[in-house]
Amino acid sequence: MSRIFVIHENAEWLPPFAEALDAEGVPWEEWCLVEGALDLDATPPEGVFYSRMSASSHTRGHTASKDYTRSVLSWLESHGRTVVNGRRVVELEMSKVDQHAALRAFGFDVPRTVAVVGRGLLKEKARAMALPFITKHNQGGKGLGVRRFENHGDFDDYVDGPDFEKPVDGITLLQEYVQPAAGYITRVEIVGGEFLYALTASVSAGFELCPADECVVDPDTGAGFDLCPVGDGPAGKLPEKGLFHWRRDFDYPIIDHYLDFCRLWGIGVAGFEFIETADGRLVTYDINTNTNYNSVVEGEAGRSGPAAVARHLAALARELDPDPGLRRAPAHLAPAGPTGT
Repeated sequence: MSRIFVIHENAEWLPPFAEALDAEGVPWEEWCLVEGALDLDATPPEGVFYSRMSASSHTRGHTASKDYTRSVLSWLESHGRTVVNGRRVVELEMSKVDQHAALRAFGFDVPRTVAVVGRGLLKEKARAMALPFITKHNQGGKGLGVRRFENHGDFDDYVDGPDFEKPVDGITLLQEYVQPAAGYITRVEIVGGEFLYALTASVSAGFELCPADECVVDPDTGAGFDLCPVGDGPAGKLPEKGLFHWRRDFDYPIIDHYLDFCRLWGIGVAGFEFIETADGRLVTYDINTNTNYNSVVEGEAGRSGPAAVARHLAALARELDPDPGLRRAPAHLAPAGPTGT
């Protein structure tokens, strides 16, 4: 059976996928793209390549991972390799401007947004934003740079002060604040062209809404929620019943719209986040193409995201090498670099 190669930079997020791939009985390798070398004259190995590169890689000191991944994916695709979440998709992961433009062009309702390059024009452009508004980093993840401002004076103090968070790519977004009608956002998980499930994430504790178990804060102290709140609860205070839950019987037409978007952009695995407003808007504001999964949600839903991803990758690998005698193979092999060195 053809091998699966998992491209990533964060070992803490890998174990659920490693376990699922091992359970699926497929041979696989890690390509941890932090630093290394890429021989552009070499031929890539045969197999299925799954990119889990994260827009927040620079927060872990992996500042070269983004461009390293771009190079590797271009190399793989030039040789016709099967890539899940390939070169076009990594651009959506790395740029909320790219996401916003693509979502709007496809007909989604998106929040009004102004992208400001550098720091000099931030205060001027903020004057055109309705209050309240939020800021966020163009290359985001982990709630980077996300703050809510009730007035322009506070924003001016932030821009001029020592607490200003400089975005890694120099682009700060000024964005319409969209109030969730029911106190939560909804995230729609898609794997291999199919709807997996939807979850709700309470906005009472802040903007850090990554569902990965590794990102869960201390349940007693709420440590990690040091951002301003989006809902009515104080930052740092967790909902009594937890932050993330399965959204039972979710069957909105927007699911099919997300599936069509994935087909157009060649997205194999993603989580789409949207807000329902009191006046009936469904505002899509984020696409997570290195989506992580939450054990509480999956226990409620009775479905496993990592298992679904492993099944999808294994099916693609079997299409490359359909010999039934090769369908069960040794699982995890030693890590290797992009050129196998």
